[in-house]
Amino acid sequence: MNPLPSSLSFVLPLALFAFVSSVTPGPNNVMLTASGATFGYRRSVPHMLGICLGVVIMLLLIGAGLGKVFEAEPRLYTLLKYLGAAYLVWLAAKIAKAGSVDQGQAGSRPLSFWQAAAFQWVNPKAWIMCIGVVATYTPREGFFFNLLLSAMVLGAINYPSISVWTLFGSTVGRALRTPAALRAFNGTMAALLLLSLVPIFME
Repeated sequence: MNPLPSSLSFVLPLALFAFVSSVTPGPNNVMLTASGATFGYRRSVPHMLGICLGVVIMLLLIGAGLGKVFEAEPRLYTLLKYLGAAYLVWLAAKIAKAGSVDQGQAGSRPLSFWQAAAFQWVNPKAWIMCIGVVATYTPREGFFFNLLLSAMVLGAINYPSISVWTLFGSTVGRALRTPAALRAFNGTMAALLLLSLVPIFME
């Protein structure tokens, strides 16, 4: 049976879910705001592409059955959750120490493509997004075709949505003329990143 008709009916709701999930605050967007402020938009592009590809690969693997592995062995998911929390604390400290844009260009680098892609596996919001897409928005009939379509929709929506945060950060970074002002901004971003951990420990 041709899965295309049933697939078309879920694309619009999925696109709306992908947009809301991608554009709302979370660890990725907080880090991108800080990266845009410290390194600028262009140097943050690999970071954004890594997020986008990492989420798409995660979605495909969860849809292919990885989610059932975590259902069978929930301790693996718990381990990933707390490893992710520890990594976010480290990233928050790194963001808080960032100085001026010039210092960022000379002494440190934005998150790389592969670092950003790998981070999605310990990012609680990415897990929630991907599980939501598979469980709620991907029709069972013609599942693997629909899963591929879901991955394409998510990737197409995710990149421009997270770009908004990087652009905002780069605009703020240009306005913050002194290293002290940028440090204060990045300190706020680090605090928001730590606040994003609260739901993890509330479970």
